[in-house]
Amino acid sequence: MTSASLVGKTYLIRTFGCQMNLHDSERVSGLLDACGCNEVESFEEADIVVFMTCCVRENADQRLYGQASALVSTPAPPSGKRVVAIGGCIAQRDGERLKANVPACDIVFGTSALGKLPELLAEAFSSDKRRILVDTAEDGSFSTDLPSHPAQPFHAWVPIMYGCNNFCTYCIVPYVRGRERSRTFETVVGECARLTANGVREICLLGQNVNSYGRDLYGSPRFADLIRAVGETGIDRLRFTSSNPKDLNDDVIAAMAETPCVMPHLHLAVQSGSTRILKAMNRSYTREQYIDLVGRLRSAMPDIALTTDVIVGFPGETEEDFLETMSLFEEVRFAGAFTFIYSKRPGTPAAKIVDPTPPEVIQERFERLTHLVEDLSWTANQADLGRRVEVLVESTSKRADDIMVGHSEKNQTVHFPLPSDKSAEGLVGRIATVEVDRARTWYLSGTMVGDAR
Repeated sequence: MTSASLVGKTYLIRTFGCQMNLHDSERVSGLLDACGCNEVESFEEADIVVFMTCCVRENADQRLYGQASALVSTPAPPSGKRVVAIGGCIAQRDGERLKANVPACDIVFGTSALGKLPELLAEAFSSDKRRILVDTAEDGSFSTDLPSHPAQPFHAWVPIMYGCNNFCTYCIVPYVRGRERSRTFETVVGECARLTANGVREICLLGQNVNSYGRDLYGSPRFADLIRAVGETGIDRLRFTSSNPKDLNDDVIAAMAETPCVMPHLHLAVQSGSTRILKAMNRSYTREQYIDLVGRLRSAMPDIALTTDVIVGFPGETEEDFLETMSLFEEVRFAGAFTFIYSKRPGTPAAKIVDPTPPEVIQERFERLTHLVEDLSWTANQADLGRRVEVLVESTSKRADDIMVGHSEKNQTVHFPLPSDKSAEGLVGRIATVEVDRARTWYLSGTMVGDAR
């Protein structure tokens, strides 16, 4: 049975995890659109349900297993048959386990099998046979070779590389995404140029470690060259993630400062403020080196907003180690942070470490750090009170149709009332100037000034 049999089928995609998963979901949506399928908003309507998964932390596993298992009792769609597919990192890691433990699951497809999904779906609709395809063979293709259905027409994720060579001791990514593979320089720049010509206003370059982009193809990283070249395409806004501190060199910092479209925001995961714990994590930098890097970034881009990731309760973390994390946050003054309690990932070196620290001690540390992060975020936003910020308008508020929402150049969420002489549809995807009159911990709000561009 061919993918032509999917014409008219309805689909729903649920995505867990990182920006790479969001990009993969857009590719799955593009594939299904190309097969004549139609997107819907509820499980009850969907002939096809696709879960794109992340296995970096345990709560993503729990959410997947909960939602996928619940489909057993969800009424069938009007067509009479629903096919459930699970893709992404959990699928790559847990193929047989998913088949055994999730009765509703018909298809499991791994991180390099996106392009096979229409074929697998067609087979599932024609028979009751359950399929698993998690072959890790790398044939040189990338998910970017597939059609895409962007969630927002004015924003684009552009992967520049896949996989990771760092093998941080807590991280499962190298095992489910494979080793680093860079797309060619010309291919990435060409894609960015086409997106810009088609009206995209903001591009985010993606990779598990963008700073090492090109090392596998060209012998040494070319990320600084890539920043400058993409900047010349005419794109209004350029961001990138993830950025490993160990590979963020002065050439990349200079390229960021010299390229006007690079936004003054960088997410730079620190994970711990203790050099001892960083070594145990195999992060390949020290506390002092991280702080020095922050100084060089702020010297080149004085207004840059820095955000980060941090893990509390890594096996063996002592109170002294934790206090070093607290003091690093106070010294660096992050604008925001994603804080996580350590989550054991089977198959990683850290999972073998026995840690006698009571869970209640780890929870108490986590809460102390969370309070500090909130204080620092509030303080960082106060710096923009009374200023005018440039906002890429994304949508109306979920709570009110007359409130617009977007993100500033520093990636702050910004709210502002819809001007009486403007339409919401006319503002979405444009860049508005907003004069900030309220600065809170998690957002700014103000009044739009002049016309959007």
